[in-house]
Amino acid sequence: MTRKSPAAGKKARCAAPLPEPPETPQVHRYLLRLYVAGLTARSTTALANLKTVCESHLKGRYELEVCDIYQQPELARREQVVAVPTLIRRLPPPVRRVIGDMSREDRVLIGLDILPEL
Repeated sequence: MTRKSPAAGKKARCAAPLPEPPETPQVHRYLLRLYVAGLTARSTTALANLKTVCESHLKGRYELEVCDIYQQPELARREQVVAVPTLIRRLPPPVRRVIGDMSREDRVLIGLDILPEL
């Protein structure tokens, strides 16, 4: 007489875990504040350069505030802005700063910790 094992006739269970679903890239919203000193050539250049970078790399995912240190000196003092133009990324954390006219796109992307799209 042959003896049947208790597992005979039953489906074998898979011991391997199910594969994880592919990770979806996290889409960050960026809150940026650019500090300028009036309508100087350097300030307007920084704003134009920054808008170009943002539209190229953050289209629809950023909010940009422009603060004139002549009109809002208390805000610049609170943020400890010591040179202008200064760009501060408030979101996503951590806070990052870039100083200058934003003419070097690669430096702006590095300063804001944004990976360029390939």
